[in-house]
Amino acid sequence: MNYDILVIGSGPGGYVAAIRAAQLGLKTAVVERESLGGICLNWGCIPTKALLKSAQVFEYINHAADYGINVQEASTDFNAIIQRSRGIADGMSKGIQFLMKKNKIDVINGEGRIKKGGKVDVTAADGSVKEYTAKHTILATGGRSRELPNLKQDGEKVIGYRQAMVLPQQPKSIVVIGSGAIGVEFAYFYNAIGTKVTIVEFLDNIVPVEDEEVSKQLLRSFKKAGIEVMTQSTVESVDTSGNGCKVQVKTALGTQTLECDVVLSAVGVTANIENIGLEEVGVKTDRGRVVVDEYYRTSVPGVYAIGDIVPGQALAHVASAEGIICVEKIAGHHPEPLNYNNIPGCTYCSPEIASVGYTEKAAKEAGYEIKVGKFPFSASGKASAAGAKDGFVKVIFDAKYGEFLGAHMIGANVTEMIAEVVVARKLETTGMDIVKSVHPHPTMSEAIMEAAADAYGEVIHL
Repeated sequence: MNYDILVIGSGPGGYVAAIRAAQLGLKTAVVERESLGGICLNWGCIPTKALLKSAQVFEYINHAADYGINVQEASTDFNAIIQRSRGIADGMSKGIQFLMKKNKIDVINGEGRIKKGGKVDVTAADGSVKEYTAKHTILATGGRSRELPNLKQDGEKVIGYRQAMVLPQQPKSIVVIGSGAIGVEFAYFYNAIGTKVTIVEFLDNIVPVEDEEVSKQLLRSFKKAGIEVMTQSTVESVDTSGNGCKVQVKTALGTQTLECDVVLSAVGVTANIENIGLEEVGVKTDRGRVVVDEYYRTSVPGVYAIGDIVPGQALAHVASAEGIICVEKIAGHHPEPLNYNNIPGCTYCSPEIASVGYTEKAAKEAGYEIKVGKFPFSASGKASAAGAKDGFVKVIFDAKYGEFLGAHMIGANVTEMIAEVVVARKLETTGMDIVKSVHPHPTMSEAIMEAAADAYGEVIHL
């Protein structure tokens, strides 16, 4: 029952930390109350991408004539789309089981709760409790859909992202509250398969964390696709007493009533820090997150925290990176602290969005004198051939030293392209280094080189 490292939670932070610990020769266990892989693998990143792919295939078929191909009228099978998504998630979870066995990591089923003295109680589904001890305990309990006080989720008419992935039937209409990554991905999915979609966003722009030009481009694309978007708007109440929902929305022009079958609340994520023993042990928290140092040590020796429950971006790849750094430090290595300004963000609606580093506005506010370059996919040969001309690549450099401050992309496959910029920034690559690095033609990725050339007045294809 004694471990070097015991990880509570097996999402992309927890299971990655456990595997790295095992690789370093540490006796390791993982505590998981649901399915291995956590929310990301079972109810987030992976199954949502499966849903989005089905929507994209349906769109391809509906536009086959644009490519010179005649297809008889296509239709969707909503239940089959859902089942495909669940099957992919189940397969991935089995893959994590294999990795646990391969790395000789013990999997303990149940709910973990830390105690003083390096002890952890695990309550199984039948209510029985077992005590384990560990030199180091890593909390990786993740997050859940955030609930607004005036928008309680009932799981049927007012739902979160989990229910949105397994609805028993396709709604004819849906109101999506919040336009972050979760909101716009589901908005795209449901709109593409024929549901009437309305997005309600409190702030001025949809995808508000993105560069403003990206937000405006997505708004144009969504409106062209038939998605209704209401910005600077607040949901005041939802009446679910009838067959559907009546949503009261306060806008700059007054209050409107929207009628729909289902309301999807996508207003963010709440950290799972309740009932895991933080108060009893004395782990400090602040504004709903666990306080940690740059190596994820909490205020209590031997207790660590990573992922959605600590400050920083609530992203799977962030949790994985934090887990590796945390474990390597425990093992006596000298890992470099994570640079949270070089974390790529990706949104998988259509068109896709990818970004890293400073937005143009943030760079100016930080005091940089900047050079900005932009290359539209309408000028890209590959994008034209693919029939994917919507969007652009925008890059931002420090005018004095050429430092690569940020990149913002919207268009087909940009979530695959952003890694080039992340690596370039990690290696302190300058703008002219990008301009002089030969990119293959024709590709979508050469738009990064062209955008950099535009920043320095050397763009060829504009």
